[in-house]
Amino acid sequence: MEFNSVLIGSEDPQRLVEYYSRLFGEPAMSDGGYSGWQLGAGWITVGPHSEVKGRNREPGRVLLNFETTDVQGDFDRFKAAGATVVREPYGFENAPGALVATFEDPDGNYFQLISPMEPGASG
Repeated sequence: MEFNSVLIGSEDPQRLVEYYSRLFGEPAMSDGGYSGWQLGAGWITVGPHSEVKGRNREPGRVLLNFETTDVQGDFDRFKAAGATVVREPYGFENAPGALVATFEDPDGNYFQLISPMEPGASG
């Protein structure tokens, strides 16, 4: 089995497309109201969803993690592009040198930049 994608459903998907385009560039796919960006082997897709209304009331329930070797540099780039910062880059006591930074999209969904983690590493 292999992970394929995440679909972020929204009442206003165009607003999310504009937001994520500032962070990831123009979508690699746009069809029938859905737009997507390929990041590594997986996709993040935004589209309409009839059961989604308003802002996410539980933004910490599902967090999208984007692995990068330059958390601070990408954090600075995202922040300059207008990303809403939830938490500035921080480290973990049991993972020296590893960083995590948390953002929120316009619908209230959280996503994070994370340092690469070694296979089998626990934290």
